[in-house]
Amino acid sequence: MSITIVRPTDLGPAETERWRALQQADPALDNAFLSVEFALAMGRLRDYVRVAVIEDGGRIAGFFPYERHGFGVGKPLGGFLTTCHGLISVPELKLNARELLRACRLNVLEFDHMVAGQPTFAPHEADVRPAPVMDLTAGFDAYAEQVRANSPKNYKTVRYKQRKLGREHGDVRLEWASPDPALLRTLLAWKSRQYRDTGRVDRFAQPWIVRLTEEMHAAATPDFAGVLTMLYAGDVPVAGHFGLRTATSLVGWFPAYDPEYARYSPGIVHHLLMAEHAAGAGLHQVDMGKGGREYKDWLKSGVLLVAEGRIARPSATAMIHWIGRTPVNKARTIVTDRPELYRLADRVLKAAGRLRAGGRPPARSQKPVKP
Repeated sequence: MSITIVRPTDLGPAETERWRALQQADPALDNAFLSVEFALAMGRLRDYVRVAVIEDGGRIAGFFPYERHGFGVGKPLGGFLTTCHGLISVPELKLNARELLRACRLNVLEFDHMVAGQPTFAPHEADVRPAPVMDLTAGFDAYAEQVRANSPKNYKTVRYKQRKLGREHGDVRLEWASPDPALLRTLLAWKSRQYRDTGRVDRFAQPWIVRLTEEMHAAATPDFAGVLTMLYAGDVPVAGHFGLRTATSLVGWFPAYDPEYARYSPGIVHHLLMAEHAAGAGLHQVDMGKGGREYKDWLKSGVLLVAEGRIARPSATAMIHWIGRTPVNKARTIVTDRPELYRLADRVLKAAGRLRAGGRPPARSQKPVKP
């Protein structure tokens, strides 16, 4: 077994094809954030991106994409931007995780969306959590029937709001996989405002993230593509989403809506119509990502498991990192596990957003439909 560290752009055609073959052979790896196309884009935009190429008997057995930051602190590829990471490898590949870190010149690696159960990382999993998905393998009608059965009041309310939006603002329709860059800019502007109004850091204030999103939007192959969906009322866009897909799965990334239409719950209306179009396009699931909003609980019809954990080699850097990060991570887990604390934290962040905006009222938030 040997491990070679390269930049993503150093991978040749044989390596990228091997990556695709390994990913397609394992259903647990069916996530666009694990695709070689995403790693290549990140490598073009960020100098700290690396890939560990793992060979066994002269044949590539796996790839491990990661970020190497100062003092040997490692992060999963895409860090806070992504909702899935892990080894892209032959089934049951098991490495000594600390030896992998040594080869990668890392002192510590912290993960929170690792594909659960991978033999290399499983001994270091501190927690395993469900990530809600819309399971479309039996088609949209079967999915919708399950959602209706699980939460009939929610389903009825959203469909009522969809009809009301149509009556008051024009026919409701969803555009699937729009190639229009202007529509993407509209969506990102909504998302930026949402970040600011809710006290979050505006990710799109960083030019490289805007560039990454634009590059992913332009990607379009049978096995990997950016998918921009937009909900219209008449000719006016009111809600949208930009995500990434493989041949069979769509992963959520940036949903947003025009706050002027918040009373119609356009984001949730959009998600139902997006699922219908995804099924029509031959996709088997929509991965909504762990944590976040209550609407995911009743829109889901299945879950995937992702793991949180930490691997460290004995070093001063690892100790300092542990002291600085552990209290924050515990607090985040406590908040996200308790809906009442999550709602309180959300209100506090929104208040902070108003202060930063000089007292400007925030965009009207889209309230989750109560179960």
